[in-house]
Amino acid sequence: MNGIVIVDKPQGWTSQDVTARLRRVFETRRIGHGGTLDPMATGVLPVFVGRATRGVEFFEHAEKTYEALLLPGVVTDTEDVTGTVLERHLAALTEAAVEAVLPRFRGEILQVPPMYSALKVNGQKLCNLARKGQTVERKPRPVTIHELAFLGFQDDCLRLRVRCSKGTYIRTLCKDLGEALGCGGCMAQLRRVSAGSYTIRQAVPLETLLESADPAQYLLPVDSLFASLPALTLTPNQETRCRNGNPFTRNVPDGRYRCYGKSGEFLMLGSVRDNVMSTVKSFFEV
Repeated sequence: MNGIVIVDKPQGWTSQDVTARLRRVFETRRIGHGGTLDPMATGVLPVFVGRATRGVEFFEHAEKTYEALLLPGVVTDTEDVTGTVLERHLAALTEAAVEAVLPRFRGEILQVPPMYSALKVNGQKLCNLARKGQTVERKPRPVTIHELAFLGFQDDCLRLRVRCSKGTYIRTLCKDLGEALGCGGCMAQLRRVSAGSYTIRQAVPLETLLESADPAQYLLPVDSLFASLPALTLTPNQETRCRNGNPFTRNVPDGRYRCYGKSGEFLMLGSVRDNVMSTVKSFFEV
């Protein structure tokens, strides 16, 4: 089986837990996911099956959109509610106060990665060092917040919607927002509602996949990953050259294209420069 399944990851599962179970469901070891979600997070987790795993690399830089709850007045060592509470402060916030600090966190910003993360320093994961009680210096990293919206209050929390670049830590964003509000804060809940062009409306609950007698029905075609690119149907001669990994002439504007055979089979992601088409990545059955 080949394709992409959009999983609605449940809370308490790691992304690796999900792919491990789906290897049994789809009866293949060729499975990978597009963008790690922490165990406490839920929502969109694209899982690539079979030949579709060849497309994971093109998904790595996809924008992600999240809906999060920020708990003001509580500071923890993990920057979310699963950690040890380090500080508590009174948080009497207004909508105006929240809206006043949000512009500081829109656009390109610098984030210091949390100690409780999978990033490595000198070959060691930060989270492993943190569990030993160690703290090391982390260099700020640039990330881009394309959208940051306050959706209102929910119980004691602030509801936020964030559309951001790869590498953004929403936990850290919540912590930094809490500091800007003068009361501290941590992330109380996180749900990914989109990744690239895939949305929560397409997501299948993991339990549904695990119980399905026909999991293949939930697979999206591999070329859905490149749906925003123009499509080309190759001539028989061009298809032969494509299958042999050879470039060929195609008089179209420079850029990337989804390339199909005459039968409709998705063959490759191609790139044209000066009317010469070459293979970026092939997806046909060998």
